[in-house]
Order: sequence, then C-alpha cells, then structure tokens
Amino acid sequence: QVQLTESGGGLVQPGGSLRLHCAASGSIFRIETMGWYRQAPGKQRELVATVSIRGNTNYADSVKGRFTAARHNAEHTLTLQMDILKPEDTAIYYCSAVAQATWHGEVQTFWGQGTQVTVAS
Repeated sequence: QVQLTESGGGLVQPGGSLRLHCAASGSIFRIETMGWYRQAPGKQRELVATVSIRGNTNYADSVKGRFTAARHNAEHTLTLQMDILKPEDTAIYYCSAVAQATWHGEVQTFWGQGTQVTVAS
C-alpha cells in the first residue's frame, strides 16, 4: 500500500504564506497523479491542485496565481506553496495519490491524514 504523510500546516495571518509537504512511502510501483484537496467545515472536499507524472498541473480557479504545486517524481514528494492566503483558504488539506502499489496491482486513490491550515488575524 501507499502511505501519504502531510506536514506544514498551521496558523497564518491573511496575506501570509505557508508551504505544505507530502511524502509517499510504502509499496510504490507508479504514481500517476499527486494532488492536494481541502475540506472546510460544513463543506465538501474540493480540488486544490494536481500534478501529473509528466508535470502537468491543474489548479482550482480560487487558488490560481496564489498557490503553486510542485512534484519530485524520484522522491515521491509533492509540495504546495500557498501565498496571499485568505480566510476562506482555511480548511484541512489532504494529499492524494493515484497510484499502483505493485506492477500487477490495480490503480487506486490513496489519501493522507490531512493537515490543518487556518488563516486568521
């Protein structure tokens, strides 16, 4: 199985920055897509950004120009640089990976445990 571990969340003032980090470990054959999702209280989980194995990125409109996702394929890591943070960015941020644990295994989506990001003055 693929395990995902997030770090880097915390409390920041509006306009500030945070950098999230996600590391994949365990049995990994291939990770096609890595991404960040978030869930605010009372809301559904939503996409923040994804990065394909080829480096193609996709961002939610609400974070374009403020957030930057970067992936290091060899190390199975994904970061999210978040700048110009707003109170509405407050949520639990989850790392995800669409991956195969073994060469003969099925493609599955794996999730981390989440890291809290709070934007408040």
